[in-house]
Amino acid sequence: MILPIYTYGQGVLRERADDVHSDSPELQVLIDDMVETMRGAAGIGLAAPQIGTGLRLVVIDLLAMEDLNEVAGVVGDAAGALTLINPEVVLDASSPDVDFEEGCLSIPDVRETVVRPDRLRLRFLDRHLVPHEVEADGTLARVVQHELDHLDGVLFVDHISPLRRRLLKRRLRMMTRGLVEADYPIEPPA
Repeated sequence: MILPIYTYGQGVLRERADDVHSDSPELQVLIDDMVETMRGAAGIGLAAPQIGTGLRLVVIDLLAMEDLNEVAGVVGDAAGALTLINPEVVLDASSPDVDFEEGCLSIPDVRETVVRPDRLRLRFLDRHLVPHEVEADGTLARVVQHELDHLDGVLFVDHISPLRRRLLKRRLRMMTRGLVEADYPIEPPA
């Protein structure tokens, strides 16, 4: 089922998500719904807080990325989605920082350049709560960092310069008032 995506100004987007402690049929349905929601919105990643659920759960669409052949075969499911439960990141201190334009399904039609490390080590449980540890770089590293920020109540606009943030202030204020539209189902603040 495609779920509405919570937009900027919703409180759940600024809260630290809780760990997932056990598997359940409800968790499996939630994961499937998140993958369907992400793909229905043409996203490449989605964190549970973006659908109003405060759990440390992320899905990433490996099919949407070209540079993931090795990782996709190791940790992706049959549908080409990567599920990260209770993920933890260790940044590679020797990794160069790279600039890349990011957007977010929770902040429709806003794109800004964000600087992030290009390489990391990722520990997580898959959708069956099996532990994994992988190295990620390039697009996957960037998407992982963006989505894991959501689990800690951080949005990509928190990483941009104060000047760029000031330039977006009016637009973001309009979103907090519920004045936002998207090409996919959304849940703006009341």
